[in-house]
Amino acid sequence: MKIAVAKEQDPAEPRVAATPDTVKKLKALGAEVAVEPGAGLKSGLPDSDFTAAGATVTADALKDADVVFKVKRPEASELASYKRGALVLAIMDPYGNDAALKSMADAGIAAFAMELMPRITRAQVMDVLSSQANLAGYRAVIDGAETFGRAMPMMMTAAGTVPAAKVFIMGVGVAGLQAIATARRLGAIVTATDVRPATKEQVESLGAKFLAVEDEEFKNAQTAGGYAKEMSKEYQAKQAALTAEHIKKQDIVITTALIPGRPAPRLVTAEMVKSMKPGSVLVDLAVERGGNVEGAVPGQIVEIDGVKIVGYTNVAGRVAASASALYARNLLSFFETMVNKEKALAVNWDDELVKATALTRDGAVVHPNFQPKSA
Repeated sequence: MKIAVAKEQDPAEPRVAATPDTVKKLKALGAEVAVEPGAGLKSGLPDSDFTAAGATVTADALKDADVVFKVKRPEASELASYKRGALVLAIMDPYGNDAALKSMADAGIAAFAMELMPRITRAQVMDVLSSQANLAGYRAVIDGAETFGRAMPMMMTAAGTVPAAKVFIMGVGVAGLQAIATARRLGAIVTATDVRPATKEQVESLGAKFLAVEDEEFKNAQTAGGYAKEMSKEYQAKQAALTAEHIKKQDIVITTALIPGRPAPRLVTAEMVKSMKPGSVLVDLAVERGGNVEGAVPGQIVEIDGVKIVGYTNVAGRVAASASALYARNLLSFFETMVNKEKALAVNWDDELVKATALTRDGAVVHPNFQPKSA
């Protein structure tokens, strides 16, 4: 059983899919582990660390590998290096990428999308969305504070008092909750909003104030899977009016709202941006999916009338060492379910975790949500 840890081809991706710690655990499962040279450098992991953990560092790591660990979905150009029948575990970004799914199917690999892991108790340790969003929420506050140019906590000095920054978090999922906790630790006055009623208690437990139009629709605004439902136009208008008034007084606004498989909902309009004080900052964590903030540009900080909109992409990757460590553990935990007591590869295709994440197998796209439209 040979496992390959691929070096990411995207120059903007600093994360790696294994660490020396997870390599040791993979070896204990009976696997040979080969790592492509330089795979961990951007996460602070030199090749020598992988060698010391028992891995082989080689440019031929992918050759004849039974399993490939990656961060991002393999590009069509990479697939030629993969053995037919190889298992590939990565963040696959399958929505709207039918051609990429077909390429993986045609290459004969069994592709598993880690971000489709069901949110059930036994899969918590494999939940890449949570592990990476947690760090993105933390980093969003750090980036917002850096761009803000003023102190975050209240400071009483002989020369006068510096007021605490006002931070507003929009969307209270994993990223939003970590953003609240981080902003509170930095001494900010924090408010937060979300359409899911269950989040009110979570927000208040972290010492922040909750802001929402709490009508009947709000009380039923959560799916069974714990995601936000898309709200009616009427509710969106009421919430937008409340939010618009609140945003005017904020120093830093962080938006984190994403609905899987859909464009990011627009939460902050150009008018709201213009209503903010010069020197204020917005951090849009959904910029790669179209953005929550009107005017946000992927990979850039845009300034409009003195208000800065931060549109960094791959925000978890901005804390690459921590993000890689958590992601590598997510992969290891999922892979452990695919190895039997004899330390051999034995995927249970009827396992609910496998069914939820398997995209391609035996030359076909097998996930029911991503079947070719002509079929």
